[in-house]
Amino acid sequence: MGGARDVGWVAAGLVLGAGACYCIYRLTRGQQRGSGGRWLRPSRSAEDLTSDSCDDVLNAEQLQKLLYLLESTDDPVIMERALVTLGNNAAFSANQAVIRELGGIPIVGDKINNPNHSIKEKALNALNNLSVNVENQIKIKVYIKQICEDVFSGPLNSAVQLAGLRVLTNMTVTNDHQHMLKSYITDLFQVLLTGNGNTKVQVLKLLLNLSENPAMTEGLLSAQVDSSFLSLYDGHVAQEILLRVLTLFQNINNCLRMEGQLATQPPFSKGSLFFLLYGEECAQKMRALVYHHDVDVKEKALTIIPKF
Repeated sequence: MGGARDVGWVAAGLVLGAGACYCIYRLTRGQQRGSGGRWLRPSRSAEDLTSDSCDDVLNAEQLQKLLYLLESTDDPVIMERALVTLGNNAAFSANQAVIRELGGIPIVGDKINNPNHSIKEKALNALNNLSVNVENQIKIKVYIKQICEDVFSGPLNSAVQLAGLRVLTNMTVTNDHQHMLKSYITDLFQVLLTGNGNTKVQVLKLLLNLSENPAMTEGLLSAQVDSSFLSLYDGHVAQEILLRVLTLFQNINNCLRMEGQLATQPPFSKGSLFFLLYGEECAQKMRALVYHHDVDVKEKALTIIPKF
């Protein structure tokens, strides 16, 4: 409920005046007045729920009304379109704060539990834009566990999985909430190895965030990772993936150096990322990459080789 209920919402009176967002008008255009002056529920007809996009930036009053609409409707089409509009508006920094202050984050966050995958995806997209704001992250962190469950138990390469990975990536840009993903690191590597190109890139963005934090180094190196991970260091791998896995290795080296552990061998088990990265097979791959045609790949490989 939150602050969205405090506006004295009139259910069918979503007539926002000149300059109001047309897409919200279309969401509620089918509403009519009944006997006794009471407003009826929104029309559920397909005609009223058009696919028109909203280019206007909503003000606080309009956002408040949209949040109530999202909170009060059971219609999946209206819910989805309201989430899209909120997500678009959450791309603007001013609205990120306004939506939080209106109590909107729990209203959006509640929708990630919806069994409708399209609604879940749109809710995650909205949370993704909201999570750019550091203050919003304090409220969004309560959904991290649920997002992880959706990412790792849902369909591989799905829109929901990618949307969830994007939220987690934003939530790990700073070190504040990275520890909440510690138990999911092995799962991240599994998705990395089995996902398609887009999924691989998104997982690597997330892993790179974690790899910059020395507090996460042990968790990364102790993760059980299939040996096929080393195939990502082959010279023919797409540059956007190859450069990221090299940067991952580089970041881990830097963190170990900061902790004074680069010359020692911590007690990591067989099959861990540590044994893959610091084994002879990986060393051979680094030596080969020194002759790669891409200058950035060469430079990264050269920084890693002395660590063997």
